[in-house]
Amino acid sequence: MICNDLDEILAHRKLASWFQPLVNLKEHRIIGYEALVRGPSDSPYHSPMKLFDAALRCDRQVDLELICREVHIRNFSRLELPGKLFLNVNPLTLQQPNHPTGFTLRHLEQYGLAPGDVVIELTEQVPIEDYNLLRATLGHYRSMGFAVAIDDLGAGYAGLRLWSELRPDYVKFDKHFIQGVNEDNSKRQFIRSMQEIALGLGCITIAEGIENQAEYRVMQSLGISIGQGYHFDRPKANPMRDLPVLQDLHHEAYCPLPGQRTENLSNLITEVPTIQPNTPLLDVDEIFSVNPDLWSIPVIDRSRPVGIIRRHEFLRLFASRYGRDLYSRHPIEKFMEPDPLIIDKHISLEKVSKVVTGSKQLQPGEYFIIVDQGLYVGVGTVMDLLRTITDLQVKNARYANPLTGLPGNVPINEILQTLIRNQHTFTTCYVDLDNFKPFNDFYDYNRGDQVLQMLAKLLADEAHPDRDFIGHIGGDDFMLIFQSEDWELRCQRILKRFSQQVTHFYDSRHRKDGGIYATNRSGEQVFYPLMTVSIGATRSSTAHHQSCHEVASRASEAKRMAKKTKGNSLFIDRRSHHPKVPSQHSTTA
Repeated sequence: MICNDLDEILAHRKLASWFQPLVNLKEHRIIGYEALVRGPSDSPYHSPMKLFDAALRCDRQVDLELICREVHIRNFSRLELPGKLFLNVNPLTLQQPNHPTGFTLRHLEQYGLAPGDVVIELTEQVPIEDYNLLRATLGHYRSMGFAVAIDDLGAGYAGLRLWSELRPDYVKFDKHFIQGVNEDNSKRQFIRSMQEIALGLGCITIAEGIENQAEYRVMQSLGISIGQGYHFDRPKANPMRDLPVLQDLHHEAYCPLPGQRTENLSNLITEVPTIQPNTPLLDVDEIFSVNPDLWSIPVIDRSRPVGIIRRHEFLRLFASRYGRDLYSRHPIEKFMEPDPLIIDKHISLEKVSKVVTGSKQLQPGEYFIIVDQGLYVGVGTVMDLLRTITDLQVKNARYANPLTGLPGNVPINEILQTLIRNQHTFTTCYVDLDNFKPFNDFYDYNRGDQVLQMLAKLLADEAHPDRDFIGHIGGDDFMLIFQSEDWELRCQRILKRFSQQVTHFYDSRHRKDGGIYATNRSGEQVFYPLMTVSIGATRSSTAHHQSCHEVASRASEAKRMAKKTKGNSLFIDRRSHHPKVPSQHSTTA
């Protein structure tokens, strides 16, 4: 009975494709879709688990997988979905002697797709016995232009070996390690380690099973390239093509600090006339007539933007030969642009610029709509945005350190004051090099500058581009202002990476000796060990308010405590105020 039902399903291709988007976490855009099969909706085999269980019982696994592949390719092409198609493939199917040659390529050509549009996603359902054969098989596919991904790393039989043997283009971290990662340090450490391996292998990482904003933020902060999960969209027969702008560009619980001095849209808000969806076209024509400089009119329904009317589009319709007679009493909602560009006013100008300038619907003088948590507050123009960003860049350059290009004391103080004023929780870290001056005197200033540039790059690598801020106070003193929740782990990585990299700036004999002999201020020859980093950290919460100078002073005090510990060290002042008995501790890497 089961086999007869399955034969009927396969013979008549009674299979549906559901697609789930994969999202570039940095650029917040869809880069492709994973195809997932569903059986007939009115049968017990609608569930893929029951469908593949039936195929296993009837020894039809290969037939089912090949037909799934055919159906997915056809439906992906029919829907004209953007990006790449991720096809689940059992490695054993590829190695079957009766696997039809050119099957996938033939169907791609039939439906107007190319191998470069497809990622073969290996699902490790059973142990792999012949890695050499699988590697050769995948090599054949790659030579034609297909990419390869490993699914569910960490959940299979030999995921790490499969990764090592096949060197895939993509690797998917199993959802077990993603769900609850914001509350589980061990999961974060696992993902961080796998991410470092992936970077070394030139492999793109995918976080599977992102279900909420907290998990999404952690994946971003850890540098994961691509995300997938219910937070973006559930698998659907007809999935979304674009992510809603507001899903990423909303007011979050951190103050936008993309690494440089920044502002948000609040200062660009312009008030213009608005209309309701039931406003007749004749009234809209009058508004445009008495406002000759008005580019567009937002359409607002119960304080929320639902569309926009652009002057040139309206005039093309209304000023046509019979336009006024035909449409003057019609409501504007029939003719408005239903999907205007809507951006939250709290988003940083840099992020807004990427979205606005990438929009094909806007001309330099036209409007985009600005909201505050979904409620309409006004409009902004592309020209004003670009002008403000240019002024901001000039202002940033004026206060930047000429050696590292990092912001100096003025922007550091401004950032601290902004965080304090907005009552955000943050951690300030004073970063200082140990034994830098004797190194600089012993070798030359050029080599000393190289060390400072190395440290600046290292700090930038470990800071989150949106949440954290890096400043160069001067000389070998730097300031890190963290809003990332895992700031302590980031500091530990800074200590570890610096200890690994700094040795390259010493001559081989000095590396062997563990340091240099140099003349101190008293004219004596003194041994100075290899340079290390001391970091003093102080936590600031919304429970108390300080000036930027008080925060900097406390971070400097913590730095002095860190320098009392030999080696690379992190000293954390955990006080929320100034008690008589401080609660502090230090760690050494």
